[in-house]
Amino acid sequence: MSDTVYLNGEYLPLADAKVSVLDRGFLFGDGVYEVIPVYAGRLFRFEDHVVRLNNSLSGIRLDLIKSAAEWQAIFQPMLDSSKDQYIYLQITRGYAPKRDHGFPEPIVPTVFAMCSDIKPFAGRVSGVKAVTLDDTRWQMCHIKATALLAHLLLRQEALDQDCAEAILVKNGYVTEGAASNLFVVIDDELITPSKSNEILPGITRDVILELAKTNQIPYREDVIALEALENASEIWVTSSTREIVPVIELDGKMVGIGKPGPVYQKMDQVFQAYKQSLA
Repeated sequence: MSDTVYLNGEYLPLADAKVSVLDRGFLFGDGVYEVIPVYAGRLFRFEDHVVRLNNSLSGIRLDLIKSAAEWQAIFQPMLDSSKDQYIYLQITRGYAPKRDHGFPEPIVPTVFAMCSDIKPFAGRVSGVKAVTLDDTRWQMCHIKATALLAHLLLRQEALDQDCAEAILVKNGYVTEGAASNLFVVIDDELITPSKSNEILPGITRDVILELAKTNQIPYREDVIALEALENASEIWVTSSTREIVPVIELDGKMVGIGKPGPVYQKMDQVFQAYKQSLA
């Protein structure tokens, strides 16, 4: 992690970055965030991340709209072109003079950003174990909100079972992972749940669908029943910093042949090539 962070218009050492205990992000989780990969100093799919950020801000009725160029000017001093990194950006509704559920007037958002190195995730090559759990989260998962307690508890339950991720189930169908989007391969077709308020509209998810289309990989967006998940030949979970991670064991049972499958191998290859083309 860089020693320098951005907080409310200033660049300062991480140890000196402080917010009030009355900040609504601290008291209520009243804020949103964004995670943006940076490869060789270039922000990956940056405009898409800004669109999602603005949708999240609109979703919580927080008026703070900056252009991609304005955000890039804020992030640029923290980037190192010799590394793969990611920007973490968090925006809260800011300080309020008293703890009150109603929005304060005026609202002065707290804007915080930091840059950290992307550490290679071994499971991206070898595959990981996952477990299915009931989706106990709120009904607005398309907003990238900072209030992640339900996600944390689900992810920890997976870790307690020696699994890397929890795949969430609601009303007999699967939605996404606790910190990832979900793909399955059934009869050589790549399937992912359609966008809705039940899943986060992942940028990596969208890139995979674009690459599937341009590389003649059959795909569709559709409901995935739990029974279909259990019989899939391949299962992947995807996120900005871990990219595409194959699941080789689900609920203690082998997925497919018990190792990353051929569709994953092809998609990972074209994804890495796409990254290189942008850099």
